[in-house]
Amino acid sequence: MIRRTVLTAWSVLCVGVLLWPLVGAGALIQRDMVVLPHPALSLSALGFGDLPARGAPQDGVLALAGMLVDASVLARLLLLLAGLAGAAGAAALARHVTGGDRLGPQLAAVTVTIANPFVVERLVQGHWSLVITAWLLSGIAWAALTGNLTALTAGLWAASLTPSGAVLGIAVAVACSWHRPRQVPAAAGIGLLVTLPWLVPALLGGAGTGAGGATAFAPRAEHLVGTAGALLGLGGIWNGTAVPASRSAGFAVFGVLLAVLLAAGIRRCPRPLLILAGTGFGIALGWWLLPGAATWSLAHVPGAGLLRDAQKYVVLAVPAFAALAALVADRRVLLAGAVILLAVLQVPDAPRAVGVLQPVPADPAWTRLAEVADGRDVLITDAGTIITYRGRTVVDPRSKALPLVDPGALRVDGELTDAPNPRWVRGVESWRGGDTDGVRAAGIGVVVDDGAVHDLGGSPRRDWRWWLGLGLTGSWLAVPVLTAVLRRAPAVRRTARL
Repeated sequence: MIRRTVLTAWSVLCVGVLLWPLVGAGALIQRDMVVLPHPALSLSALGFGDLPARGAPQDGVLALAGMLVDASVLARLLLLLAGLAGAAGAAALARHVTGGDRLGPQLAAVTVTIANPFVVERLVQGHWSLVITAWLLSGIAWAALTGNLTALTAGLWAASLTPSGAVLGIAVAVACSWHRPRQVPAAAGIGLLVTLPWLVPALLGGAGTGAGGATAFAPRAEHLVGTAGALLGLGGIWNGTAVPASRSAGFAVFGVLLAVLLAAGIRRCPRPLLILAGTGFGIALGWWLLPGAATWSLAHVPGAGLLRDAQKYVVLAVPAFAALAALVADRRVLLAGAVILLAVLQVPDAPRAVGVLQPVPADPAWTRLAEVADGRDVLITDAGTIITYRGRTVVDPRSKALPLVDPGALRVDGELTDAPNPRWVRGVESWRGGDTDGVRAAGIGVVVDDGAVHDLGGSPRRDWRWWLGLGLTGSWLAVPVLTAVLRRAPAVRRTARL
């Protein structure tokens, strides 16, 4: 009982020091994270917008939830539950690899899973759903290694809020199921099911990913350890402004020391976890070492855009790090303390760094404009993909608040990584040329020009894509229920025969 209480308290503490800013009231608006209380259920939210379906099914789920409750509260709840589930999964993985129930290995595994540089940097960048995936991967690995299909399904489903999360979750699930031939098709099948909200739009000719950004989104070096050392410590995000101050002060060294210490447990670590870690580091390092090949891939290889932010693939090493931490700490109290201390020292200012996540009030003008639009597409002639709101550089919140015709253009460090949205360009050119019919022909019902709102009439776009997107989002939401029914059916039939 004491062991369980201590483990639970430590897990809550690790999650709490990273999520404490989310307690306040308001919308979640920080860089790439824009979660408003009541987002629009638009074609973009359902994966069939003008831009790639990077937010499916996440945006559709939040928009549906926003019809009933505050969607930002749901996002906070999902983060909290994922953090606690991730801690439980890491502890379970520790018990599995050590074959015991000792406290030290479990505490070490929980610490390196929950409070690592990847999680902190991605939270600051606003990649909240990717953090959910990072936290869940150790549990997915444990479920696959032990043959727990129910937990595996739940983990894959929760991790697949975004395309990247789905890809990462499937990779871990399939790799760790390899020693169970019958489980591999099940893991792949579940994985395919949860990817449909973004895979179907892509296959039906949806917008492709940006052809630029190979260097802009490449992993970056950190003080005293360089790029390779930063990646080894699960850091190195491309955006230097999302890096906590401690990393720039040299604390990244502790991440390298931690990796060296964890290497002592390699011989006892399950091979699938090591293969995953090697794959993740290989992708990130390859993108950094071979920029020419990366640039060519983005321009010529379909789907290569998923690799553009290559640093995120180091998260595939988290299950291995959790297992190695447990193995190193097994029966060695001092080593358990060393693992935990080094893990904490990697980002000692994490509680302060995540303070930027504190919610801010949503602009009432967004709601008023959404009411005017009434589901019709809105063109804002001077809009940008990235804007400044309350001193924060963020994705334009209006793209979530209403059916906005996204500008699409994105520059990172001066490099054009995403070209402008052709429909936005046509709409702006038609409007400025006085061709109102041309604007309407582009499916636009409302134009905002120099602050003035112009109602062009028309009705919301509710064609087959909208209904298909709604159906795909609904099918994603139904995955846990469908799985429970299918698993219960054999038991019901057996009971009926008795």
